[in-house]
Amino acid sequence: MNETIEVLKNHRTYRDFDENYQLTDEELQQILDASRQAPSWMNGQMYSIIVIKNPDIRQKFVEMNPGNPHMLKSSVFLLFAADLKRTQKVSEHYQVDYPISEGIDPLITAVTDTALALQNAVIATESLGLGSVVVGSIRKDIKKISELLNLPDYVLPIAGLSIGKPTVEMQVKPRLPEKVVVHYDGYQDYDYQEIEEYDQTMEIFAEARETKLWSKKFADYFSNKPNSAVDEFAKEQHLIKE
Repeated sequence: MNETIEVLKNHRTYRDFDENYQLTDEELQQILDASRQAPSWMNGQMYSIIVIKNPDIRQKFVEMNPGNPHMLKSSVFLLFAADLKRTQKVSEHYQVDYPISEGIDPLITAVTDTALALQNAVIATESLGLGSVVVGSIRKDIKKISELLNLPDYVLPIAGLSIGKPTVEMQVKPRLPEKVVVHYDGYQDYDYQEIEEYDQTMEIFAEARETKLWSKKFADYFSNKPNSAVDEFAKEQHLIKE
């Protein structure tokens, strides 16, 4: 099998890291270089990567989110943010309007660029024989984290990435059946039985941190109103209209 495809197909998330292991400067630079080479719309590169080595800052992250101690215990923590400040500076330089808050497409573009850069960092990390975990829960405390990192307006934290040397081996997690996810020449509906069978697959997989059926987990999650803190912060950042 192609080496790159093998790395991709063997992806797994790690949450336990050797606290004494430190990435070399060369390893970190390789990850950052690979991340920055990700595809981006019109080569806009509408994201920023905050490299967080300071243990005091990372400890504050964990205090906000005690369920993710790896944010402190990993070798390094990267924060990926959608960044429309750079293009705001460009618009200001050319003295043109910058009405990005009048629609969500600019923000979708920036979030997509950010996610692609994040994924490249994950792949680069794994190619070096290291492990990582993507941390979306930073958005629970989006305003506090942004203040802690001095993020300017037009910048929105999307996710973090803990990187380090794993101490606990993880198994490759089963994915949804292909017919539920992959469609040819248009969207094809599928029988709900496919989801029920996936529930059974995940029960057999029996990941310790999962306490509910896959389907029930998301039914419960999306039965609640979305995190309004993100909406309010996006408004404050001039990314969406009041």
